[in-house]
Amino acid sequence: MSATPASPPRRPRRWSTLLRWFDTDARSPAAAEPADPDGHRIDWLRAIPFVGLHLACVAVIWVGVSWVAVAVAVLLYAVRMFAITAFYHRYFSHRTFHTSRVVQFLFALIGASSVQRGPLWWAAHHRNHHRHADQPLDPHSPREQGFWWSHMGWFLTREGFRTDWSRIPDLAKYPELRWLDRFDTLVPVALAAALFGLGALLQHVAPSLGTTGPQMLVWGFFVSTVVLFHATVTINSLAHRFGKQRYDTGDDSRNNLWLALLTFGEGWHNNHHFFPGTARQGFRWYEVDITWYGLRLMQALRLVNGLKPVPAWVLAKARS
Repeated sequence: MSATPASPPRRPRRWSTLLRWFDTDARSPAAAEPADPDGHRIDWLRAIPFVGLHLACVAVIWVGVSWVAVAVAVLLYAVRMFAITAFYHRYFSHRTFHTSRVVQFLFALIGASSVQRGPLWWAAHHRNHHRHADQPLDPHSPREQGFWWSHMGWFLTREGFRTDWSRIPDLAKYPELRWLDRFDTLVPVALAAALFGLGALLQHVAPSLGTTGPQMLVWGFFVSTVVLFHATVTINSLAHRFGKQRYDTGDDSRNNLWLALLTFGEGWHNNHHFFPGTARQGFRWYEVDITWYGLRLMQALRLVNGLKPVPAWVLAKARS
């Protein structure tokens, strides 16, 4: 009688979870996954880097502050916010304009440095949000799950970490985008290392600037990234509670000037939910939409094309 071949040893769930900090394709055996019938259990082990990102901001007490470190933090906030709003949202999620594969990858790379995961993950979850806006299957509805859950709790669940590939067949064909999704911590770590190196270099060649490697890391990466994250997710939480509804969308989306200024135009959220097929979210001339202005400039430079406008019938449907 031949011996039954031994089954390969199962990788412990804890090790698989740690591995997924660096490789989102790593999977633990299904039997090792705890039951989570409502999808509301936070995966605390996998959420440790997110928590650490916030705690690292406290280090400003020890590293101090300089104008150059704050300037770098503000610049990185602006550049990465544009990458999120123009490309992660209006391009990857809604396909409201066209661009080359090189520009597509460049801004996906910048967006990936924001620690908001890869472009495919982002687009898949956002498309799911639009399909089920403020209904039970919406992953981040304040109406359904409350403020804190819509703001960031959903982001930290086992279900929230997954990418629904069925939502993004148009994007999944690009291997470079799949790579960014799979190794979504690589770009942020590279940015953090570069900022530390920049600060150390400036300390050596221009000590009068008063910056150091640790200071540039804390302000340029940790503080800038945390502010960027919470500004972005106000659209999930606050923009579904505070503001005006110009259109009857059947959900709680609102237009909010202050959120629009903070997020480069994303605060015109009721506009967007009524007609997400335009590259412009501030439908009226007085609705400040910095992302739209940036896309117009990129179109003039021939970096993007085919910006989809707001149709006349959409403007005619407005209440006021």
